[in-house]
Amino acid sequence: MEILAFGVTADEKPLLEEAFRDGHEVRCVEVFLSEDTAPIAAGYEIVSSSVNADLNGRVLRTLHAGGTRMIAQRSTGFNNIDLDVARRLGMTVSRVSYYSPYSVAEFAWTLAMAVNRRIVRASNRTRDFDFRLNGLLGRDMRGRTAGVLGTGKIGEAFARIAHGFGMNLLGWDVTQNPACLDLGMEYVDKDRLLAESDLISLHVPLLDSTRRIIDSAALKTMKDDAILVNSSRGGLVDTDALVDELRAGRFEGVGLDVYEAEAGVFFLDKSLEAVPDDTLARLITFPNVVVTSHQAYYTHDAVGQIIATTVANVADYLSGRRSENTLSPAA
Repeated sequence: MEILAFGVTADEKPLLEEAFRDGHEVRCVEVFLSEDTAPIAAGYEIVSSSVNADLNGRVLRTLHAGGTRMIAQRSTGFNNIDLDVARRLGMTVSRVSYYSPYSVAEFAWTLAMAVNRRIVRASNRTRDFDFRLNGLLGRDMRGRTAGVLGTGKIGEAFARIAHGFGMNLLGWDVTQNPACLDLGMEYVDKDRLLAESDLISLHVPLLDSTRRIIDSAALKTMKDDAILVNSSRGGLVDTDALVDELRAGRFEGVGLDVYEAEAGVFFLDKSLEAVPDDTLARLITFPNVVVTSHQAYYTHDAVGQIIATTVANVADYLSGRRSENTLSPAA
């Protein structure tokens, strides 16, 4: 059987082809699955989508009309999929419920230290042979407080690194993680975490209850010299409100690997185009902000696990099995 995989990067393509080599052929395309590209899947029973795919009801109906019966999403998040429509159509939808939490946690720390120690500014200067230290003053992390919003596997990994730095730990989640408690984490309400933390890192999923959990009120609760890092989902932060606070001169630094309007921008080369998104354009201009293009998961280890799970999900579908990765069982 030939499988069509959307949104495949050049690094990912040989790994996907090798993983499916023994059982199936895989056709890899760079374009993301959307209303415009869904007709490409006509005749493919199994389609694999990437994290930035738009699987709304219209896309799902187009896929179904073309013969697609199974969608294997190569990501953990699935807020981009209309599961109600998928279930009504009898389509099987799977995701990757787990991959290396260290990839994202380590990258979140990379962003935190990049803004704290002004790494991007320093690198740009030295490329011009400007070796002055003015404006590069950072802070020790030891003895300061890290606030972790969401203490699942990734949040726990982030907390372990913070503990290694010698930081105090505050946590917020619907349930307490015993491993985080063992690190000395104190679970508190969200407002206290925001008010007392020097570094705040977001590791919660994007749900109706967490959408824009960092809104204008939350931002105003934070310290003026706090560092904010988001490597989870862009919709967790009200970006317009964040820009307003940055314009007011607040925050030591902000590191963002995700952006709430990233679809159609991230993973693409827009260097020769005018940027229509005024909020994103303004955000990137702040010297204390580092924006990366949703790459926190992008390690050999994590991508390898994602692909291996995708192969297993396809095998489960063809054998009529369900697993913890199954979001929508076939009718």
